Amino acid sequence: HKHQKGIKELTIVENHGYIIAPLVIRPVNVHDSLLVGSALEKLLETGDLLGISYGGSSFTLDSGFDAQSIRASLEWNNFIPAIKPNRRGEKNEERLQELSDSYDHTIYKKRFIIERTFAWADTYRKLVTRYEILESTHVGYKYLAYTMINLRSFFGGNSL
Repeated sequence: HKHQKGIKELTIVENHGYIIAPLVIRPVNVHDSLLVGSALEKLLETGDLLGISYGGSSFTLDSGFDAQSIRASLEWNNFIPAIKPNRRGEKNEERLQELSDSYDHTIYKKRFIIERTFAWADTYRKLVTRYEILESTHVGYKYLAYTMINLRSFFGGNSL
């Protein structure tokens, strides 16, 4: 594999834009789908600590995460997968329609909330360009920014 600098993160955000689970950080050359298992495990651990049950909740991911193993893992943990199908060069119109019908469009349309949370994180200039040498320092700044985003509604900042 080609050596690439940087990190990739998987952040779990709920319907109001709050970050609800610890970040999963991996090197940038690791495929996104390999982060889901760790993120799901951390989410469930956090839920257990707080006494929260996520059973029956939708779990929205973009088409880069469209894999049967991810769907099976989500279903095993009582989540409803809302993953936009990846066309993968599919040209058969019937198959494309079947893929399109296989997920809930109304739930997926709310994905803008997740993207909005990431846009809020990008307002923290320290996070947009990584200046820190140590990964732990950069991750610490991420946690600080996400904490500030989560606390906005409590202190009268931008309402969610």
